[in-house]
Amino acid sequence: MTAPRILVVDDEADLRELLEITLVKMGLDVDCADTLGSARALLAQHEYALVLTDMRLPDGLGIELVREVATNHKNTPIAVITAFGSADNAVAALKAGAFDYLSKPVGLDQLRLMVQSALRTQKTDGAASPADSPRGEGASRLTGRSVVMQDLRAQIVRLARSMAPVAITGESGSGKELAARDIHAHSARAEKPFIAVNCGAIPEALMEAEFFGYRKGAFTGANDDRDGFFQAANGGTLMLDEVADLPLPMQVKLLRAIQERRVRKVGATVEEPVDVRLISATHQNLSECVEKGSFRQDLFYRLNVIELRLPPLRERLEDIGEMAETLLERLSPDGRVILSPQALQALQSYPFPGNVRELENILERALAFAGGGVIEVSDLALKPVTMGEQPRVQLEAKTVEPPLAAPTIPVLQPDPAPQAVADNDLPRSLPEHLDNVEREIIRRALAKTHFNRTQAAELLGISFRQLRYRMQRLSIHEPDS
Repeated sequence: MTAPRILVVDDEADLRELLEITLVKMGLDVDCADTLGSARALLAQHEYALVLTDMRLPDGLGIELVREVATNHKNTPIAVITAFGSADNAVAALKAGAFDYLSKPVGLDQLRLMVQSALRTQKTDGAASPADSPRGEGASRLTGRSVVMQDLRAQIVRLARSMAPVAITGESGSGKELAARDIHAHSARAEKPFIAVNCGAIPEALMEAEFFGYRKGAFTGANDDRDGFFQAANGGTLMLDEVADLPLPMQVKLLRAIQERRVRKVGATVEEPVDVRLISATHQNLSECVEKGSFRQDLFYRLNVIELRLPPLRERLEDIGEMAETLLERLSPDGRVILSPQALQALQSYPFPGNVRELENILERALAFAGGGVIEVSDLALKPVTMGEQPRVQLEAKTVEPPLAAPTIPVLQPDPAPQAVADNDLPRSLPEHLDNVEREIIRRALAKTHFNRTQAAELLGISFRQLRYRMQRLSIHEPDS
């Protein structure tokens, strides 16, 4: 069996020799180059399991090689060697498509761990295609066939091949941990541990011991040696959920652990190497936290190398039917329960401030009231929801007032006091009536802004993406000029 071949690109002869000796001892074949030109020539002749390049070369920058390999040799991971303290270079390389990075002086333990991760990636990529692999898109925990969800799953598959830290953003209940688990499951680390930590649930006094472990006798109650989260996730993935809740002293310690890839247990005198892929998640805006001084800027840049945004459920309401079916199959394993068309329409008109988690809670509650295996609108018990200044349809209202005159944002509200209403005053189809009202409101906003969709979205108090979705759903098109 042919040994994997590694390409080392560095203009320092001593470092090249050290890297070559270390890799050969690992049973690998090694080619060396001292310039970008010679590296390109070797890449044209051979297939490599890993390319390792310095960032500064006599005839150019290593990041140029990173971009070329990421574009022309998609199955070949490339890692960079950066000067000590050059965090910006490392982040730039990761964003350009680098698999990982090493800092000078190069630690041989870190080198070996990185090479092993790269080789696992190669084996994983060649084992099966996404179509016939259980780790492909079809095995994703994130359901939905909307364009935004298809794009999200494709991003996850691409991110899984890298070691770059990922920052997942999204509202509470939007599925951030599911996305993190998908990244891990699609990666070469899938067989290793996935450890999820809620940073806001750990008392500050215990954080260092929980993250890095402790030695026996380090403090009162430390009766045995214990590993921390980093050691538990060694070789796998560590997810830092609600990372914005970390206190500043712990942020300093976490930054050092990320930079050095070594941790020191409480009460220990030496550090130990760890090989961990970091994924962070928060519902807060980390950039704003940096501006307020509650989150360190240097840690922000280390964690936010690649940002993955999860859309709220109200931006992909077309997925609710499939999601509800999946959830009902799990919630009612003894018997098949379905949504009535009216109940599905009601859910698709609901804003879901609690996102997917709220959808699951609504369905679980509805199961307790549903009869005959069918969930009706009344079983959902949907309540009016106000989300900031954004107008929301109130599904339980029996009658609605006409929209207010522009420029005031119209809001549909129930009559202040219930009154007897003749049957011929009621709309024949509530969903169709509400769609007509919403269509008219959006058309008026677009007319007022001369069809400037950005300004119209601001006028209505919704995002541009939400306006675009509603225009597509309601068949609102720009008039021919």
